Order: sequence, then structure tokens, then C-alpha cells
Amino acid sequence: MKTSVASLIPSLDDKFYNSGLLDAIKKATKSTSTRKVSYAISCSSAFRDALLTLADAKKVNVGDIARSIMLTFGENKIMAFPDPGEPEINDREIVILKSGPSEGKPWRRKPRLQVRMPAGYEGLIIRKALGLALKLEYGDVNILLEHKSEPSYAEIIADKNEENAKLKSIISTLTFDYLPNGVRNRNEALFILGFPPESTHDYNILKSRFRMLATIHHPDSGFGDHRRMAQLNEAIAFLRNS
Repeated sequence: MKTSVASLIPSLDDKFYNSGLLDAIKKATKSTSTRKVSYAISCSSAFRDALLTLADAKKVNVGDIARSIMLTFGENKIMAFPDPGEPEINDREIVILKSGPSEGKPWRRKPRLQVRMPAGYEGLIIRKALGLALKLEYGDVNILLEHKSEPSYAEIIADKNEENAKLKSIISTLTFDYLPNGVRNRNEALFILGFPPESTHDYNILKSRFRMLATIHHPDSGFGDHRRMAQLNEAIAFLRNS
């Protein structure tokens, strides 16, 4: 199921929205019982600007985005996600110092995001969570929702792979043998298309059989074979010309 960070804090779909997931996340992120601190997350200016744009569009703050991802995915999955990384050496921003002996002077520093969240987090996991939020928003990463009583996606894929292997084995067993010298006469052409020797058929029937077999034996089909496809082409060409 393709899912984007739709309302940040996200409701993964209408069912989850209606079930109260959005309210639960908002409650957790805005809890007054948890002391919040401000994290300065070093990042590229493009990354910072993308997050600020996303937060503004969803009418939340960047901390809400990070916290919603953490509640949805958990620390282990977020830490397995690639780190968006530190800014390049030439990626800097100019700020005017507001206090101290250098008040009013410009200062060239790494771009950063100010993120208010409960105390106790490492900056790395916050940056990874925000990176994951952007990937979800852009459609580069999808969320797959699975019901615990149904087969998992991995189990379904394993079953399909087993089924495909059986089909390949069946096709290989039932299909025609290669003609070592190619198609030399009408009976050999009929053999390639699966018709009895000396049989007579309208060309449209022959062409229909060719098309059906071509969908199986074409190299791009997943079951295909270059040599069998070449002999199919030989066979239909011989029958067309004869």
C-alpha cells in the first residue's frame, strides 16, 4: 500500500485516521508531562528547507514530524534507515549574533534545524526520522500495512516464487524440443507451433497459436528462451511464405 506522510502528524489512511491514530500521536507529541528541549540538528540547507516547507504545508512543527515517525516506526527501523548526513563543507548559513561580546556580528555556521522534542534523544535518530518523513512524502518509501491474521507480504512473495518455479518447470517439460537444423519444411513448422504433421489450418489460426506461444517463449516473459522464440519466428515465417 503506497502511503505518504499525508497530514504530518500522519494518518496512514482514512481507517487509521478514524480510529484515532492521529489524535493519539498529537496527544503524545504535545504531552505536557514530558519535558521538551530544543535540539539543533545539523543538516544540509536543502534538507532543512524541505522539512520547513513540509511542516508549513501540514501546519505542524518539525518536532511533530520527527515524533510522529518515531511513534509509527520505532527506533530500530529508523536507525536502519540511511542518514541524510551533515552539510557539505561549502554549505553554510550566515546568522547575526544576538548576544554576547560579538552581538550584531555575522557568523558563518552549518545549517541546522531547531527541533523541540522530549529530552533524551540523540540528534542522529532525529535526523534519520526527518529523512524518512521526506522519503514518505515524496513517495520514495512506502508503508506496507499487514493484518496479523493474514499471510505476510514476505510469505505471499515466497508462495508466488514457488508457483513461478513450478510453472517454469511445467513449461520446460511440455514445450517443443529445439530443431538442431532449424525449420526446414512445413511439418517442422507445424511441430514448432504444436500442430500435427500434414494438418491443414487457416493462416489466422496459425498466427493466433504463434502469438499465444510467443507470450510464453519471448525472452522478456519470465519463462522465455531466445532459441525457442527464434524457432517460433522461423516457423510462422515459413508457414506465411508457403
